[in-house]
Amino acid sequence: MSPVKADSPRQPSAPDLDILGDQVTIHPGGYVEPPQTDDASERNIVENMARFRESPLDFLREISLHVSGTGWRAYDNFIGQPIYYPGFTEGMKAAVMSTPMLQERMQELAERRILVEDAQGLLADGSVKATRRMERKDEIVKSLQEVALRLTDGMICKFESKRFIRGAYYLCTQLLTRAYHQGIHVSSEEVLRLRSVAETAAKNKQSIIFLPRHLSHIDYVIIQCICYRLCLALPTVVAGDNLKIPVLEIFLQNAGAMYIRRSFGDDALYTTLVQSYMDVLLQHGYNIECFIEGGRSRTGKLLSPKFGILSFILDSVLNGRVEDCILCPVSIQYDKVIETESYISELLGQPKPKENLKDFLSASSVLSLRLGRVDVRFHEPWSLRSFIAEQRGRVGDPRPSSALSDPLSSESRVRLLRTLGFKVLSDINTVSVVMPTALIGTVLLTLRGRGVGKSELIRRVDWLSVRVRAKGGRVAHFAGAPTSTIIERGLEVLGSELVGTIDNLPETTYYAVDRFQLSFYRNMTIHLFISEALVCAAMYTKVKQGGGPKNQRISFDELFDQVGFLSSIFRGEFIYPTAGLLPNLHRTLRGLESDGIITLTRPVSDNNPNPAKPDAHDISSVELSPLERRDGRENFDFYNFLIWPFVESTWLGAVSLICLTPPSLDRSNSWLDVRKTQETAQLLGKTLYHQGDLSYFEAVNKETLKNAFQLFEEEGMILVRKSSSRTSPSAVRLTPDWTPNRDDDGIIAPEGKLWDFIEKIAKSRREGKNRRDGATVSTRVLKLADLVGRQLFETAVVEGVEEQVEDQKRRGRRKKEGDGRSRL
Repeated sequence: MSPVKADSPRQPSAPDLDILGDQVTIHPGGYVEPPQTDDASERNIVENMARFRESPLDFLREISLHVSGTGWRAYDNFIGQPIYYPGFTEGMKAAVMSTPMLQERMQELAERRILVEDAQGLLADGSVKATRRMERKDEIVKSLQEVALRLTDGMICKFESKRFIRGAYYLCTQLLTRAYHQGIHVSSEEVLRLRSVAETAAKNKQSIIFLPRHLSHIDYVIIQCICYRLCLALPTVVAGDNLKIPVLEIFLQNAGAMYIRRSFGDDALYTTLVQSYMDVLLQHGYNIECFIEGGRSRTGKLLSPKFGILSFILDSVLNGRVEDCILCPVSIQYDKVIETESYISELLGQPKPKENLKDFLSASSVLSLRLGRVDVRFHEPWSLRSFIAEQRGRVGDPRPSSALSDPLSSESRVRLLRTLGFKVLSDINTVSVVMPTALIGTVLLTLRGRGVGKSELIRRVDWLSVRVRAKGGRVAHFAGAPTSTIIERGLEVLGSELVGTIDNLPETTYYAVDRFQLSFYRNMTIHLFISEALVCAAMYTKVKQGGGPKNQRISFDELFDQVGFLSSIFRGEFIYPTAGLLPNLHRTLRGLESDGIITLTRPVSDNNPNPAKPDAHDISSVELSPLERRDGRENFDFYNFLIWPFVESTWLGAVSLICLTPPSLDRSNSWLDVRKTQETAQLLGKTLYHQGDLSYFEAVNKETLKNAFQLFEEEGMILVRKSSSRTSPSAVRLTPDWTPNRDDDGIIAPEGKLWDFIEKIAKSRREGKNRRDGATVSTRVLKLADLVGRQLFETAVVEGVEEQVEDQKRRGRRKKEGDGRSRL
């Protein structure tokens, strides 16, 4: 591969807006730092935020301007429905409590209770029974109203005081500019489009639903700060009740947070109350912000969508209570995420600490760091009503859009909701910006060897930037700054805790210090290259065998089979193009061929006399190109390095199922605690890593293992009994078809469906020094898994679990929702 010029100029792109501070500064090609001139058109906006120690008078003046509401700070002429006025909270509570849905639910619950009390003989007999029944029902309804009112007050946001929000905005921007010293950047084109959509939505009294990804607690205030500075109505932010920290709880609720439980359980009143509140917000055109992933991503990549609030919003439109609303997927990317260190601890199995004010305040030292910048990108907003009509048209539903409120079957509704969730994720990926830290982290973790020289790092970052743009992605642009300068800025932000530097060498050399934490930033790029990564991992099954080019050649049928298998087992990890497996595979192969990475062999036939025809679909075999071999397989290895940690983690999850093999016949019907089983999988992974049988320590992270167990349940490999209460844990066991056999000596035999499944994953695993002898590996891994499994059966058996095998088998045979989700 010919090297890319290190400091080559970049093509002009849409200008950015830096919106922190007292000014909105436009940056035609991005922003690193202002040029050393007197031109004030570009400057570091942080300089406009006065610091008390540097200039106490300016600091006090700025506070006075925000509290008194001078100019744009008054937040009077924003676009959207009226908020921040006295009486807003009481009016909202009254509106929620008066919704027909909530009133009917309370009457229904009261009637249920009356029937129970009547059956228990608690109501009077004779002629006074009817009277007593009515009086008792009124008592129950009144009690339910008191409960609902209390829950509503603790849940809804409280847009009451403009003076408060002025001060809150100033406080938040002060904290943000201390932590992210290069500000918050948005696209000017996207901002103008968003304002135009907001004006139309305000006229039609329609809500804008902001659906951002979730990487950090900072996300909660990012959209609020942008909307405030650009004079858009602040959204109501859906937040978990784990953030109801004393003092902070009130602050966030007045800044726009609404609190909901993490789990509703069977609480019919609470479920109806949340639906009623969403209906009121949508009917009055108030904006809403909801994180599509539910919780924060601990791995850096997008998580599967959570459908809770999205389901409420969809229900409002489907049932005709709301005419329409506008959905706006949002990407929020950071140069560095504050919480990554704590994320690693959680992924390694340490319990998540409960949020409290002490920990929040102790993070103040972090706010004095220089963490770079935040990039926020808004996808083009779209109508939920139009989306529903389009999806109904695709499945042959002839009804016009005016008939959307007609009932849908439960299956159709679930399919529609899933399609909606994954469309939002796809839109977020489309507008996401790859930050310099992500480029650096990706390069460092996709090179062989311990470190990389500065010139090689520059070359590979340039190559990766070109590939990101070629795949339709966006790279954070920095005016005309050369790549070397951008890398220096990125390394400064990452810090020596993540990337080490060796200076006393002929060339400055960099190396990954904390590979696990650095993988967080690498995972921000993998969605762009997942198709290429799966193809290269499938080809690796032959390449790893060594020998000449002929020996490493893979037939198209073998490639198709392995790519289909890999894309299926990773369906819970990645979002694939929706065209289907075969068209996507052909497109990916043509792209890799045009990049000079692979050579495609096409048979000569009457229909295809020219085997070198680029668009011919008849492919007989695939192999590495001579050019790629000459360059040391660097691009082929790059794609493999992206996917190998996930291959390792799924392989580990499958191997951990061996631990579920009953040690004896009398234990064959035993159920094991799911939590302890997954902890055992992590313990097994750590052992295999330190013994050299696992290449990536990040493969033991609990999020990927949890996804693997979800896959195994869907495939019918395991049965899972969900917990019915907090006192009884969820339980798991192998299905009979997937349970390994033991020989006469009680040793697990390396055969059967589970072992074949493990071996098929292992074909695409990265080869290592200790894993070239298959017999040795199978013996060592099986022995260790059996040892750990026997210990598991001694400590994690759950008693009294009733089997519902047929129900679980039906769940296991559940069909995947379309090629776009289940396969590449």
